[in-house]
Amino acid sequence: MREFEFAVPVVVVGGGACGAVAALAADAAGAEVLLIEQDAKPTGTTAMSQGLMCAAGTAQQALLGIDDSADQLFADIVAKTRGQTDPAIARAIADGSGPCLDWLSADIGYPFELDLGFRAAYGHSRQRLHGWPGHGGADMVQFLHQKLAERGIDVLMQARLVEIIADGDIVYGIIVERPDGAREAIGCGALILACGGFAANHAMVSAHMPEAATARHNGHEGNRGDGIRLGADLGAALADMGSYQGYAMLADPHGITVPPGILVEGGVLLNSAGRRFVDEVDDIAGMVHPVMAQPGGTAWVVFDAAIEALCAYTLEVQALRDTGAIRGAENVGTLATMIGADPAVVARTLAELEARAGATDSFGRVWGKDRPPQFPLHVIKVCGAIYHTQGGLMIDGEARVVRTDGSRFANLFAGGGSARGVSGPSYWGYLPAMGLGSAITLGRIAGMSAARAAMPT
Repeated sequence: MREFEFAVPVVVVGGGACGAVAALAADAAGAEVLLIEQDAKPTGTTAMSQGLMCAAGTAQQALLGIDDSADQLFADIVAKTRGQTDPAIARAIADGSGPCLDWLSADIGYPFELDLGFRAAYGHSRQRLHGWPGHGGADMVQFLHQKLAERGIDVLMQARLVEIIADGDIVYGIIVERPDGAREAIGCGALILACGGFAANHAMVSAHMPEAATARHNGHEGNRGDGIRLGADLGAALADMGSYQGYAMLADPHGITVPPGILVEGGVLLNSAGRRFVDEVDDIAGMVHPVMAQPGGTAWVVFDAAIEALCAYTLEVQALRDTGAIRGAENVGTLATMIGADPAVVARTLAELEARAGATDSFGRVWGKDRPPQFPLHVIKVCGAIYHTQGGLMIDGEARVVRTDGSRFANLFAGGGSARGVSGPSYWGYLPAMGLGSAITLGRIAGMSAARAAMPT
């Protein structure tokens, strides 16, 4: 067996939300922890997100009188994934999300609040998105790392995982590589892989989700699938490798996410011919493909001042406004010129929208009390993108990695982008804020499980 420079009971690989929460949870359980991060400062997918997570049965929901529960979230996950999610992981996340968020709030001090501006939509039957008002994912990462420092948890930066040392179902340590090529061998009693997915690995994306191979990647470039690949080399099983969060509204060329509330509150998508082509509130992730199929792979989000005002509290709308991504169209002619369409076609599209107000339109969108946008209009050019992958190492309800023969590793755990999520086999199973929600929840589960494995009674 290889000799190690030093050994730590629990080693966590990955400094995003999942890894940081896992380290905090293992520390809270009494284990000594070392967190490994490949970058010079922690960012990852979390830092590029809105910092929103979905959780059910939280203290915040109870305070505001919102009736939600783990059972309801579990039912929503099953429904959105057409029954093709892993029930053990879905149950663990549904049961653990509320307690995880409440623990982060009460014990760690994270200032979560329920985002009442995000209506129950895109598969969520309740308002259950929580975030830090006025702050995004980058602030979340900084906050969590501040808490790691306060608790004396060691963090080793600029150390990329290159090998996992194991014998059978027991992991003994890892090898990390420094920017200068130097390598260190670190022993461990338990290992948690939270080092991201593979959305930045074009070969893996092409192999597992070819329909997304030409989509723009709007995620961290470090998501090369290292943990997934190294785990598979040990005999770990992979699952749902065709699953990912696609998104149809990345401002082009600004690279800023247009928040989904713009559509939920009445916005629509037009192509360069001036026509609608999709039910804008049916599938938040699935819309990426209809947008990519439009001429030039782009579309135009059309809304108005009233809709923008409902979403103005988000950092994204502020950034879109500051960068000039939001443009104005006073009439049909200016809108048609902006998108390069025939004014007569644009006029017909808008007239059809107005005629369908309060009813169900030809794309199946139910308008109800919502109204289509009114002149003067606000317009943003958007493209389709892949944000993060949802497949990875197969795990059980304790975040323990499962081998191809169905057995479990004794002390190897995974979460975040490294692990299989609950979105099922493809893009259509994704629920809003489930990426960060499952990352944080599985991070806590993995941290507690790893502490138990590293400190057997």
